[in-house]
Amino acid sequence: MAAESERDPDKSERLPFEPSKKRPTPASPKAKAKAKPTAPLKKPQQPVAAVPKKIEPRRYTKEEMTIPQVVSQRMIRRVAGFCGIPTTLGIVTLVGSYLLVSYTDIKIAPILVLLVNMGLFGLGVLGITYGVLSASWDEDRAGGVLGWQEFQTNWGRMQETWRETQQKKV
Repeated sequence: MAAESERDPDKSERLPFEPSKKRPTPASPKAKAKAKPTAPLKKPQQPVAAVPKKIEPRRYTKEEMTIPQVVSQRMIRRVAGFCGIPTTLGIVTLVGSYLLVSYTDIKIAPILVLLVNMGLFGLGVLGITYGVLSASWDEDRAGGVLGWQEFQTNWGRMQETWRETQQKKV
């Protein structure tokens, strides 16, 4: 991680798939014609330095905001594994417990079936979040099998963003 920030000093402030520069958008001739003022601009009555300017946040284009296809597919595969396996096990335990109670002499407490299924379905819900956060958001790097390193990195990014948002609100 330190080597990545040495290569690009701006990289620590942005996501791996976020471009470092804003790409120029091609404007149509009609849009250019509309943008030209028809009347001369009036000069402000006050000096420019006396009027405080608001700094507008940078606007990103749709292309800059999209998640790259490689990263998106990586997230989907991880969510399918970390969510799909516990959810499938939850369904299998429901069907298996029904078959055991119906066709054998084995008695299973209903509360036990409920707790096991709630635990497995709960793991499935957590698997969605972990699947997205454990995927490497860098297009060139696939990440580890379980993705613990990537999870820590991405969780840190989310916490940093939450803190910045809270500071802006205050």
